[in-house]
Amino acid sequence: MTMMLDKEAREDLIERGYSRRQLAKVAALIGAGAAMHEMLAAPAFAQQQAARGIKGAVRIGSNECWTGPFPSGVDAIAKAGAVGNWYDPDNYRGDLVSTIAKVEGIPEAQVMLWPGSGGPLVSTVAAYCSPTKGLVTADPTFESAWRTADYLKAPIAKAPQAIGKGHDVKAMLAANPNAGLYYICTPNNPTGTITPIADIKWLLDNKPADAMLLVDEAYIHFSDAPSAASLIGNRKDIIVMRTFSKLFGMAGMRLGLTFADPEVQKRLMLFGPSAGGLSITAMACGNAVYPEAALIKARRDEMIAARDQTIAWLTKKGIEVQPGSQANMFMVNWKKSAKEMQAALLASPEKVQIGRNWPIWPNVSRVTVGSAEDMTKFCAAVDKVYKA
Repeated sequence: MTMMLDKEAREDLIERGYSRRQLAKVAALIGAGAAMHEMLAAPAFAQQQAARGIKGAVRIGSNECWTGPFPSGVDAIAKAGAVGNWYDPDNYRGDLVSTIAKVEGIPEAQVMLWPGSGGPLVSTVAAYCSPTKGLVTADPTFESAWRTADYLKAPIAKAPQAIGKGHDVKAMLAANPNAGLYYICTPNNPTGTITPIADIKWLLDNKPADAMLLVDEAYIHFSDAPSAASLIGNRKDIIVMRTFSKLFGMAGMRLGLTFADPEVQKRLMLFGPSAGGLSITAMACGNAVYPEAALIKARRDEMIAARDQTIAWLTKKGIEVQPGSQANMFMVNWKKSAKEMQAALLASPEKVQIGRNWPIWPNVSRVTVGSAEDMTKFCAAVDKVYKA
């Protein structure tokens, strides 16, 4: 099994404190490819999968976009599909990298394409965490990094996040001043809150010199916040991660990005999934939609209108909504079991499927912002089943 790791990767892992027996676990994780998430803490994974779409339900539980790619992307998919007999007939990969670099104002060498953003997140944890170099995150946040670190037996430290705020970066550093990886999700999943770029820079400048900072910007297009990509420059201790799964409406097409120094990208590939690849339809669609600034703003504005109207309705009804979200989600404090409310809403005539809760806040549910119609049905369902 360790043969799935090349010689450089094996030597690197041993140098970082992994035993030869543990190499097999790392190799199994990397070799799993698209199935890697099923290996990572099965109970937690099962809970996350419970939010997958149920036929006929109002799907506001998985932070998917309420609609598909922009028309330019749909057209590009059709054109690419017509030449799908070729592996990469018109340099779709190169064109997409060029477009992204131009939009972001960074060198093409700093852009790496991935089949989604789950893979590079797992690879980053494998590349920079070890039995002696742990992971530090906020709590709550996206759990994939936790599951990977737990699987690899790397120490995990969590800094509680204040309601309505971004990550407390000083608390994160204090939680483990000698960690191998610090993970910031901004806007944060599940709270939607922003960690200011000044705070990100503070952690970058004050963390251990040999530690990596990973900034997950999966939801950045739903906000006006500046990107941490501007902090990369010549640094080799920061990775910025993106996905096309959210605002661009391409969750089922699996296309993600990392921005980092080329040497860092090379290191990630040492621990990258050995299975899977990029479809030309996904790359063609991504190339078409990424520069669509006016359409990105229009979709963001549509989401904000639906989000604000729903929050106003909940507030008027006396239901507490955590403040500060700048993404397509918000947190509702039911003051009772969130799991019970989740089940009740799904059983309502409107059949509304909301998101899960996090252990730190058992009475709080994440609700994805869907279309205006979706949110009207959500409010109708809440009106029927909620009792203070």
